[in-house]
Amino acid sequence: MIRQEPMERKRSAGTMTGMRRAVFATALMVAALAAPPPVDAGRGYHYTVAGNPADVTTTVAPGLALMGGGTDVDDAFRWLIAKSGGGDFVVIRARGSDDYNAYVHGLGGADSVETLVIQSRRAAADPFVIERIRNAEALFIAGGDQWNYVRLWKGTPVEDAIHAVVAKGAPVGGTSAGLAILGEFAFSAEHDTVTSIQALGDSYHRRVTLERDFLTLPLLARTITDSHFVERDRMGRSIAFLARILQDGWAPEVRGIAIDRETALLIEADGSVAIRGVPNRAAYMLRASGTPEVCRPDTPLTFRGVSVYRLTGDATFDLPAWTGHGGTEYTLSAVSGSLSSTQGNGSIY
Repeated sequence: MIRQEPMERKRSAGTMTGMRRAVFATALMVAALAAPPPVDAGRGYHYTVAGNPADVTTTVAPGLALMGGGTDVDDAFRWLIAKSGGGDFVVIRARGSDDYNAYVHGLGGADSVETLVIQSRRAAADPFVIERIRNAEALFIAGGDQWNYVRLWKGTPVEDAIHAVVAKGAPVGGTSAGLAILGEFAFSAEHDTVTSIQALGDSYHRRVTLERDFLTLPLLARTITDSHFVERDRMGRSIAFLARILQDGWAPEVRGIAIDRETALLIEADGSVAIRGVPNRAAYMLRASGTPEVCRPDTPLTFRGVSVYRLTGDATFDLPAWTGHGGTEYTLSAVSGSLSSTQGNGSIY
């Protein structure tokens, strides 16, 4: 079966300027010289490195880079590199290639860029894998299929190693499926993706599969994330996710952070948020509390009064205060499975 949460597309040389092609070519040469062969693929993982293969220790600063998928946002990766103090930048994923090595190393400033493709629960307990993650000065979770991350990493030493990176104050980021698992709550995609129509029509649809107690990151408590947002018309399903979390008693209040493709939210340790990426793309901050009016199996959702704050351009947001500046604030309601908005044009986005 082909799952509908695809691995994210990285830049190809054909879309770059001549200067950037040259940078990539240099990075690829460095990677070829520095990278050993994949380490013991029979154990269920692959490892490659661009740059200095030896471990270094730098002064790090905390932060979260939340990315909505699609073509990567250079500014977000430069921000992560800067917060790493130029240390070892580690990418983890469950499927896919090591194409981040050349891309991130080509941006400059990182001592090394390493990719671990961790394909089994056995690999998620391998001492080498755990050591490489724990030694990271910046950690990034790539796109792909978040169910692989949940089923292969949850409850393993990989989960503990991610928390160890956070605990030492190093920055962490994720895109698409990698973004999906960063909140306290997560859409796991265990039974494939779910559309807004499906989720609003039945918030207990078999594809509305939610997880909790995987990762615990600062500032993302009581939060669920979503990606590729407007592109894939995901507002309705995010509203349904919030309703389910409240209905099932997981939290008295729940927040959602939903991000367009080619867009990143950069979150400082104090909870201040800035948006980067393609102009006119947006991020949406959702908040709801109380019990949904109608949220039960085989029944369209009725759930009123979800607050939304849309960030574009120079807009900023304060996570602890849950207030924004320079964006647009409005309210959404689902009534019998249909969304309505308080925006003057009636748009849900």
